[in-house]
Amino acid sequence: MHSKGLVGKIALVTGASSGIGQAIAIRLAQEGCNVAINYRKDLDEAGQTRVVALQKAAESGHSDVQVRLIQGDAANENDIIRVVNDVTATFGGLDILINNAGIQSEHPSHDLPADQFDRVISVNLRGAYLYSRETIKHLLEQGRAGVIINVSSVHEMIPRPQYLSYSISKAGMGSLTKTLALEYANRGIRVNAIAPGATVTPINEAWTEDQAKKDLVESYIPIGRAGTVNEMAAAVVFLASDEAAYITGQTLFIDGGLTLYADFREAWSA
Repeated sequence: MHSKGLVGKIALVTGASSGIGQAIAIRLAQEGCNVAINYRKDLDEAGQTRVVALQKAAESGHSDVQVRLIQGDAANENDIIRVVNDVTATFGGLDILINNAGIQSEHPSHDLPADQFDRVISVNLRGAYLYSRETIKHLLEQGRAGVIINVSSVHEMIPRPQYLSYSISKAGMGSLTKTLALEYANRGIRVNAIAPGATVTPINEAWTEDQAKKDLVESYIPIGRAGTVNEMAAAVVFLASDEAAYITGQTLFIDGGLTLYADFREAWSA
């Protein structure tokens, strides 16, 4: 069974060559969406994502799905404008934007170089805004309804020491989601976010590949395990579909209960 209203839609997924973005691009193609896979530098990985997306789409009976690669840096405004224009010209429109591109930088906050702070904010928050701005312009010009989904993080809510710029960027993404959702709700544009918790992705290899660290991370998760990229992609597909037509301005935390204050599982407090 396919999610309602996705067949034939045009989706742009930023940072789609690996991890959660890759899984989202593949799943959208599987649901019958035409997908633009945005990548910054890894053409080989992006190409592999395209191959798998086309294969999964065909297996689901959508052999006419188009999946194309488009290079662009989410920190570069000219790139972002070009990417959105290319997608709308090549596919004949744009219905769904997934703001997934993201980076992080680890430093004690008193030692964080300004240029590294700026780079993280530029990609994660400014980039998501600029992609949203260009997509909304297109939707308004065409009189189209549309969906924007931001890939945030549990660190939209949970402070993350030594990752100050990342935490700020994701908290800002929560406000970006709500503000755009309110501003454009009466224009048929829905804006939501997902906030993944600990997820097995290449960006998290520092702990996913070290059993002791993995055990420690998972000890904080009430469900007792890390999430998978496919679980994140499933939530995105739901929010992008007509099944979620009455949902806007929300951040869906997909975290195995990580934001439920796991230390309070035992009744140690009054």
